Amino acid sequence: MGNCHTVGPNEALVVSGGCCGSDQKTYIVGGWAWAWWLISDIQRMSLEVMTILCRCENIETSEGVPLDVTGVAQVKVMTENELLGYACEQFLGKSVVEIKSVILQTLEGHLRAILGTLTVEQIYQDRDKFAILVREVAAPDVGRMGIEILSFTIKDVYDKVQYLSSLGKTQTAAVQRDADIGVAEAERDAGIREAECKKEMMDVKFLADTKMADSKRELEMQKASFNQEVNTKKAEAQLAYELQAAKEQQKIRLEEIEIEVVQRKKQITIEEKEIDRTDKELIATVKRPAEAEAYKMQQLAEGQKIKKVLMAQAEAEKIRCLGEAEAGSIEVVGKAEAEKMRLKAEAYLQYGEAAKTALVLEALPKIAGKVAAPLAKTNEIVILSGDGSRVTGEVNRLLAELPVSINALTGVDLTKIPLLQKMTGQNSQTAI
Repeated sequence: MGNCHTVGPNEALVVSGGCCGSDQKTYIVGGWAWAWWLISDIQRMSLEVMTILCRCENIETSEGVPLDVTGVAQVKVMTENELLGYACEQFLGKSVVEIKSVILQTLEGHLRAILGTLTVEQIYQDRDKFAILVREVAAPDVGRMGIEILSFTIKDVYDKVQYLSSLGKTQTAAVQRDADIGVAEAERDAGIREAECKKEMMDVKFLADTKMADSKRELEMQKASFNQEVNTKKAEAQLAYELQAAKEQQKIRLEEIEIEVVQRKKQITIEEKEIDRTDKELIATVKRPAEAEAYKMQQLAEGQKIKKVLMAQAEAEKIRCLGEAEAGSIEVVGKAEAEKMRLKAEAYLQYGEAAKTALVLEALPKIAGKVAAPLAKTNEIVILSGDGSRVTGEVNRLLAELPVSINALTGVDLTKIPLLQKMTGQNSQTAI
């Protein structure tokens, strides 16, 4: 019988021995293995990193200057089967302290050998190169032990003869000088660079402001474009909604119109029937009596018309007879007047101017009557004159102007009548 043994990734399990005197060895890292009782041996080896502090004192360099050097190495056992076998052959059964001691002796030996080939300046100024050189030289030797050098660094380098400090003073002075020069040049370069940086800053600021303005403008334009699209979509949606609402309203209105048409048709049918009934009722109650009354009135009008025609015919006959009688009498009177005028004309022709004068004299009273007609309504005429003979003169003047007026009206010169000449002459003498 036997047991099952397990190991973590930071340890190596070594199983040796077996049946029939077998010399086979099994190396297990982070796994398990079976071991027989009495005939198998189980041993463990740590695979963790080991830190080794190497210190070499009074080691002379190539220039004979004694130095004290301290280095730190990080080493571990390698896990490849062959190299792990080498490590097990060398260190299996030993403690970590014993393993460190063996590796330390090897590293110190190589460190001393390398220090003897270098100068102080090379060791002090290029520690990394020195450490790499030590690791490269020591790696083959420790590798044959199954040990891997993960890192090696120089921790301290110092001496007891003040060589490093003297070297440091000269270097410090040179460094201080170079530092002052460097400071001045740095300040100069800093001023120049500061001005350049300010200029670049202003350029960058202006460029940034320009870009910000452009970005803001593009943002505003984009917002305006988005708002326009949104408003367009809203308007389209609103118009679509209103259009759909209008269509629905139109459908509803068409339905209402169809209902109204049906109702109107029914109402028209009812009204037509009512009209037929009313027509029949009117025919029975109004038309027929009206037609009878109209026929009666027509017959009465015909009779009245015939009566008036007959009366008009009789009246016309009467007027005609009266007209004929009157015309006969007028004819007789006209003939008599014509004969009278003829006789007057013959007499006027015979008497000449005397006849005309007679006619004028006959007409004078009528003319005087017409002229004096307005004065007939006058109660009293008052003539204002301071001289009594002046009134008489005015009357005589009026009488003297009368023949002239009559001559103008009738063409008859009254001044040629002897009697009037005599009267006019007397009046003239009286006036004188």
